[in-house]
Formats: sequence, structure tokens, C-alpha cells
Amino acid sequence: MIQNALVLLPWMKEAKSGRSPAAALDEMVLLAQAVGLAVVHSEAPPVREIRPATYLGAGAVERLGALIAEKGVAVAVLACALSPLQQRNLERAWHIKVIDKTALILEIFGARARTREGILQVKLAHLTYARSRLVRSWTHLERQRGGAGFMGGPGETQIELDRRRIDDDIVRIKRELAEVQKTRALHRRARQRVPYPVVALVGYTNAGKSTLFNRLTRADVLARDMLFATLDPTMRRLKLPGGTIVILSDTVGFISDLPTELVMAFRATLEEVSAADVIVHVRDASHPDAAAQKADVEKVLADLGLEQAVHAGLIEALNKIDLLDADERARLRTQKTRSCLEWPVSAKTGEGVDDLLRCVEQYLTQGHLSARLRIPVERGDILARVYRDCVVLSRRDAQRSIRLDVKAPPEKLKAFEPFVC
Repeated sequence: MIQNALVLLPWMKEAKSGRSPAAALDEMVLLAQAVGLAVVHSEAPPVREIRPATYLGAGAVERLGALIAEKGVAVAVLACALSPLQQRNLERAWHIKVIDKTALILEIFGARARTREGILQVKLAHLTYARSRLVRSWTHLERQRGGAGFMGGPGETQIELDRRRIDDDIVRIKRELAEVQKTRALHRRARQRVPYPVVALVGYTNAGKSTLFNRLTRADVLARDMLFATLDPTMRRLKLPGGTIVILSDTVGFISDLPTELVMAFRATLEEVSAADVIVHVRDASHPDAAAQKADVEKVLADLGLEQAVHAGLIEALNKIDLLDADERARLRTQKTRSCLEWPVSAKTGEGVDDLLRCVEQYLTQGHLSARLRIPVERGDILARVYRDCVVLSRRDAQRSIRLDVKAPPEKLKAFEPFVC
């Protein structure tokens, strides 16, 4: 049964942020809708100071309580991090279920994870989050100390038992994740033996990464107009316009103020980004908070140890230009300050996608040299190495030899010097 929900974005006027409250509130509404909630009211109440007991002020709690009763709200979603005490007190005041941003994202992740690794990562994040909230579950039990003076009462005993169970589960899941990571590392080493460069698509959630991935690779990755449609990384082989073969990777989307539990749990998945030769940052050029979203993505990448890549400049795919008016699209195309590392595209219509691929190939092959090789027909081993280590631009077969025009890094071309003609 669909439940009515209230979405709140408490915000402090004095707080400096590049994100507008209206856009951030719209994002929280989309998150709530992503788990099947019917949002009947949303607002961004101003907060002068965070109240330790209820986060919101007493007047706001009372006013919202009347609104909740009037609209038949069953779930209140707050776009902030609530302490266990604040969550409990709001539930008592409003007589409904109250969840914060972390819990909401965990619900979405739990519903969307499909691979074994994704499911384990969601479980780990759930357990880490639940461990900090054990006190909420046992407030009905006695919290007085035992008669001996050193033993906890039954409430404390139950909490400790539950904490121990959760700790054991966390250790077990981390062990299973470590095994999955070993398997992923083996796959990565196997790709290195057939050295195709890895191109990783990253970006804010719902920026259109999966739609672009599907257009480039003709894959059928879930691509919908919803937040966190993709959780599990997907990889496909792709041939660029100049003949370079790459592995294209689609990854989980980022979001502002991503909770620590989620960043840590999905670090293994994001290792694919760390190992990528090229990172393509897919941005929603039509979004009013596009600049703030860019800053959020770059912050997560920096947290993953990719500060140097961010500083050097990522290839940026300015996506969803089909949603812009003609003047704005023309401005993006003709912008004189735009470098090769920034391309307006539409993953939906295909506009600008070929230019983006040429940009990726140019980035990958910078510093590569061209050569013409003549390989004897009986040297199949050399021919195989050429196709493995070089980009073959053209091929001409004769009776006794095969002539190839190739492009490759200088260190790889050196191995074929005897066959240069």
C-alpha cells in the first residue's frame, strides 16, 4: 500500500552552500518517490539552530504535527542526519515513522542492488547505520543498573547482545566483500593482459550515465528518470571512431552530502573508477544546480584519492542538451572558451556523442606515434601482438606479407622496429 509522506528540508539561512533550498528539496522529493512514497507535502523550514532533542524548533514541530494529522501522513522524511534521540522524539510527537536522508537512500539501495557485491554492500551500510540506533529499539526495557553494581540492567544487556550480533554480521559481510574484491581484482588483471583502456562514466545521480552507456554500447542497462537507477557497475567493450578498443564502465551515481556509511560501503564498487584510464564526468546541463552537482562529484572523487585527475581536468559530457532551448544549445556548441575536455551531448537523441568519443580517443592516444608495418604471413604471433598493443588504422593483405598502418605509444612501437617499412 502506498503511504503518504511529508518531505522536509531544514535549512539554516547563515549556512553557505552552492545549492538552492528549492532544488535540494526537489531532489529529496524525488528520492522519496523512488521508494514508492506519495509526497503530499514538502517544504524547507528555516532553522536558526539545531535543537538537540528534535532538530526543529518547538513551534515547527507543533505546526507540522497538525499538518501531518490533516493530510494523513504516515512517513516524515527529513533531508538531514538525525540522531537516534531526535528521530525518537519526532516520532513520539507526530505519532508516525520518521526517517532521515541516510535511511531513505539505504531503502533505495536495498531495492535496486542486483549483484552479490551490491547486495553485500547495501547490507553492510544498513548494519553500520542500524548499530548507531540500537538505543531506539530498546527504550521499553529497564535501563537501571543491576543490584551488584557492575552488571547492566536487562535493557543494556539486550542492547549489548544486539550490538554483538551486528558486529559479527559486519565482520562476516566484510570478509565476503573481500572475496568479491579479490575476484574483481582478478578480472582487472585479466583485462590488463589484454590491455584495453578503461573509460569510466561518473556523475551525479540521474545525470544520464546509463542512457549514454546504452547508446554507446547498445546495452540494456536500466535507464530511467529516477535517482539511483544504477547501483551495480556494468562494463562493455566499445570501439572508438579511430579504431581504439576500450572497456566502458557505468557506475553508481553520486549525491550531495553522501552519508559516510554509503561512501565506505561502496568504495569497492568505485575502485573501478580509480583504476580507469579516462574518467568521463556526465553532467546534467539542464539542471539548475549543475555547478553544485559538479562540485559534489569532484568532492567524492577526491575522497577516493583522485584529486590529481580532478585537478588535471576530467572529460565532461554536458548531457541533456535536448532539454535546453535553441539559444542555450548554440551557446554551448560555440563557446570559445570550451576545451576539448568539455562536450555538449544528448544521450537521448545522440547529438554530440560522436564528438565526445573522438575527444576520449584523442585523450587516450595523446603522445602515440604512427607507423607502417609489414608482417610476414607466417608470423601470426607478431600479427596478434600488433593487434593487442596497437590501434590498427588500416590493413592490406598481400601474398607474402600483411601491411598495417598502426598507432601506438612509443614504447610499444619499439618492439616492432624490425617490421617497420
